Amino acid sequence: MRESMTTLFTTTWAVLTVAKIWPGRFSAAAMNSHFHGAAELDGPPTETDQLCESRLGSFYVPRDEAFEEAKQSALEAAQLRALLRNLIPAASDFLAGGGAPFASFSEVDALYSDGFLMGEDEPKWFAHQILANIWNSWQRMMRFDTPAVIKGDRFSWLRDGEFARQMLAGVNPVNIELLRELPISSKLDPDVYGPPESALTKEVIERDLLEMSLEEAFEEKRLFILELYQILPFVNKMNSLPGIKTYASRTVFYLSNAGVLRPLAIELSLPPTSSSSAGSKRVFTHGQDATTQWMWKLAKAHVWPNDASIHQIVNHLLRTHVCTEPYIIAMHRQLSVMHPIYKLLYPHMRYTLAVNAFARKNLISGGGIIEASYSPGKYAMGLSSAAYKTMWRFDMDALPADLLQRGMAVQDPCMPSGVKLVIEDYPYASDGLLIWQAIKELAEAYVEHFYCEPNSVKSDLELQAWWDEILNIGHADKRNEPWWPKLHTNEDLSSILTTMIWTTSGQHAAINFGQYPFEGEPDYEKFKLNPEEFFLSSLPTRYQASKVMATQESVSSHSPDEEYLGKPNSSGNHWTNDEDIQNLYSKFADQLEAIEKMINLRNKDIQLQNRCGAGVPPYELLHPTSGPGVTGRGIPKSVSA
Repeated sequence: MRESMTTLFTTTWAVLTVAKIWPGRFSAAAMNSHFHGAAELDGPPTETDQLCESRLGSFYVPRDEAFEEAKQSALEAAQLRALLRNLIPAASDFLAGGGAPFASFSEVDALYSDGFLMGEDEPKWFAHQILANIWNSWQRMMRFDTPAVIKGDRFSWLRDGEFARQMLAGVNPVNIELLRELPISSKLDPDVYGPPESALTKEVIERDLLEMSLEEAFEEKRLFILELYQILPFVNKMNSLPGIKTYASRTVFYLSNAGVLRPLAIELSLPPTSSSSAGSKRVFTHGQDATTQWMWKLAKAHVWPNDASIHQIVNHLLRTHVCTEPYIIAMHRQLSVMHPIYKLLYPHMRYTLAVNAFARKNLISGGGIIEASYSPGKYAMGLSSAAYKTMWRFDMDALPADLLQRGMAVQDPCMPSGVKLVIEDYPYASDGLLIWQAIKELAEAYVEHFYCEPNSVKSDLELQAWWDEILNIGHADKRNEPWWPKLHTNEDLSSILTTMIWTTSGQHAAINFGQYPFEGEPDYEKFKLNPEEFFLSSLPTRYQASKVMATQESVSSHSPDEEYLGKPNSSGNHWTNDEDIQNLYSKFADQLEAIEKMINLRNKDIQLQNRCGAGVPPYELLHPTSGPGVTGRGIPKSVSA
């Protein structure tokens, strides 16, 4: 549980510093071999598994995809800062015997106000004292910035209101769904994973519905679910790892008459074992007594790491970094650099291969940050692969389609994007639809300009080869899926381009820039004696927290040469003298400026409680522009960090 709870900080305490860099799904060698003239980089088989390659010393990135000097310098500076921030805490942890937990909530706060101070109660070894003197003397420079989410309310992360708000305005606002049927049931094989029926029954859900009946709540679309049951096949493996105790989880929410989302009940589940063929399902609700309320807090603490793991491994890693690589490789291989679609897409693919290569080497390597800090541990890539196989669809990367699929919107031809939100105060979706629509209008006008003749899309051999390679090589294991769009008409092309540009810009920005049931067991007695101490013992150690925070801050900064959506490209906007194209980009820039102003107004609207109010930080993850550094705002054109 302790290591898995590192994610409690990354999702609630560090909303503005969530990790930015994740790798591609395929090996770098396989990816790079798609380029014309790329060197053969396949490594020799490992000694333990002849079907797997040995790790390469470095990952080749084509010169036109490598970091430019400003970006490389910013990355190296961030790495050095992270190294310095981790060096002393790591040494202190080692000399103190390792695993020093937080003793109080004040010590957690001190990471921001004081930094990693080496306490007086730690061993008085000579080396340790030297480290303490050196480290404590320069804490002011090395302390962590306080995340916006706790600047106004230091205990907001413990409250139900913030727990629910994160589902709509946090770093992972893409998992919550409308609850559309009862009983809730799993699609996993019952012979392997036990009875599919959830313990979140009608009786459990309606127990805390004070404003209306269960039937009325269904009819008015007031019930929602955070379904994180897909990790169940990995739970036993994860729990075999040292320091991990995790459960698959489901959480049901209710949208109150005041327009505020609040959690009703949480289910924590274990798969069948040799001693329990049916598995285990436990339900937790708020309750009135102190014991039940602390149990509720611990149940929420189990939901956070699940949500954070799915966020990073699936929604961030898989859906933005990984699945974008085939588009880039096919673009380089099949489209001339003078092709209009190449010119449109290239700024949205900039640096992605270099970022992914860096991540493969430094972040998801064996024993790296992902394995050490997230609850799936060494099974993280297996979870990502399983999600790709069972969940990923290109057509569902389109924002309106995703919202409709999750029941978070309904079709409405009167709306510009064709959908109307079920929850009006849904910052990610309401701001995202503005960005989506602006991208869509640019793509449609751009395609119409260059493909004005009948059948011109279908007869463009380079374009058809590009799309064919994406389907049949880049995503070969899904080549026969019926949901792949055709590429025959202008509408087909503009739709595909809109999805790609949204995924690499708005979607990535939105999910990137912001990161127990034990009754009858001995632990339960410890819990009853001192629930606060027990809760703190479940959190990461001081070193674990410091390590993750330092790493995330280093990789979540905007570099000085960042290119933002709607702004000129580094290569210049004058690759064409066509006045119509220049006007299209100018109009797009004006739309983005107008969207910025609208977002700023929304963040001052007291009726929108998920982005405005006492202690509530404004929602700026889809604010188009930003300055350099960790800002929690800005939409880069590409998955560039």
